[in-house]
Amino acid sequence: MTDNQSERIKLESGADRLGLDLTPVAVENLLAFMGLLKEWSGTYNLVAPREREFLLTRHLLDSLSIAPWLQAGSLLDVGTGAGLPGVPLAIIKPEIEVTLIDSAGKKVRFIRHVGRTLKLGNIHPLHQRVEDLTGAGAFANITSRAFASLREFVEAVRPCADQSTRLLAMKGVYPRQELEELPDWVNVQSVESLTVPYLHAERHLVLMSISKTPG
Repeated sequence: MTDNQSERIKLESGADRLGLDLTPVAVENLLAFMGLLKEWSGTYNLVAPREREFLLTRHLLDSLSIAPWLQAGSLLDVGTGAGLPGVPLAIIKPEIEVTLIDSAGKKVRFIRHVGRTLKLGNIHPLHQRVEDLTGAGAFANITSRAFASLREFVEAVRPCADQSTRLLAMKGVYPRQELEELPDWVNVQSVESLTVPYLHAERHLVLMSISKTPG
């Protein structure tokens, strides 16, 4: 069995364990995205060297694990880096318009290359800080995977959210201290314990919304 066949089987099995029914096109595009990550990681410093052997588990399946909690509508992925979790979510949900924002130009250029190569018409990479994003209106979903603390996340994305926006912050261990430090205008809906296939590490998803305007 080739490495590609093995990765395909592991991806399809992992997605099934996450309750996701992937189309053949989505499977091909996820594998192609992973191939581009491997190809460009060294040049663009996309993923730490020690992580490159574990792209499927620690990055693709980890990103896909939050898909069941997305609500219909647009998605803003803050501090997206190499496009995680935004690109995998855009691949499996082509009906969602995904804006991916990062302050690192090399990483945004990589995401643009991914969009062109895989013909992903629903991704919109932006090279800027989220604090400088104006005029975009409120997004239905806002995600972060490695973007500072919960408090810094909600304060940064506040102008891009309204009371119907779902904020989805991906964390490792249960972020007890960060939860206690959230401002009072944030409503914590739930903290979900995630089980990522083949990953032997804690993962949590903090689901929040804006409950009122800050004082």
